[in-house]
Amino acid sequence: MDNNKLETISNLFEDKEIRSIWDSEKEEYFFSVVDVIGALTDSDEPRKYWSVLKLRLKKEESELTTNCSQLKLRAKDGKFYNTDVLDTKGILRLIESVPSPKAEPFKLWLAKLGSERIDEVFDPEIAVNRAVEYYRNKGYTDEWIKARLSGIVDRFKLTDVWKEGGIAKPVEFALLTNEIYKGWSGMKASEYKKLKGLRKESLRDNMSDIEVALTNIGEIATRDIAKEEHPQGLKENLNVAKRGGGVAKGAKDLYEKETKKSAISKNNSLNYEYIDEKLLED
Repeated sequence: MDNNKLETISNLFEDKEIRSIWDSEKEEYFFSVVDVIGALTDSDEPRKYWSVLKLRLKKEESELTTNCSQLKLRAKDGKFYNTDVLDTKGILRLIESVPSPKAEPFKLWLAKLGSERIDEVFDPEIAVNRAVEYYRNKGYTDEWIKARLSGIVDRFKLTDVWKEGGIAKPVEFALLTNEIYKGWSGMKASEYKKLKGLRKESLRDNMSDIEVALTNIGEIATRDIAKEEHPQGLKENLNVAKRGGGVAKGAKDLYEKETKKSAISKNNSLNYEYIDEKLLED
């Protein structure tokens, strides 16, 4: 299966329409359960099929029913109705729960992914090689790939320093990262992704070489300041992150002065673009 061609999980289901909605706050797609059931089973009554399956899953105390929520999705009549939805992880688990010949290729695919991850435990180089091959197939230069991989290592060094400073919650890591981004780009990560037209995709994988470099400078500066001053708690670390972002801002300003062009670009590496549901309603 060519993951480069998968815009959303909807594409896995041949020509069947799988309604989906993007939650920008959670940065996650949610998909119609009934649509997936219909695509997998060809049932004339997918809603009834899902009702029966849901009762069985409840008896088994499956997390699927707990994680299932309702969001408004457009129906064939053009109106929006509350619809049972699951995120990507939930949909993949749903596929495993449906006894259908159509589900078998996806189960084999999931098993293959699991096997690959086990292989990587014994030989981590497999994962590194896979990442390099992926980036090359996407058209990235070797120089960009080298900077990207170095940035990943530097990121781990930074989070290690943050942990020493009492940072433990995911939301705290996100706040500190945003402070670095704001320091040099003037935008939080979510705002930066919106500028580039991204949703679930990696922001850094859609950066130019100068954007990657500035991100790395900001994080390295933050790490080195923190190692020198040993800030404790979120407030002190936020101050250091802001200063680290400021170091990258200085580099950004000098780059723009000398090159006469912006270091920040709207460009991304996607081979598709999203259509806003609101635009379709107009």
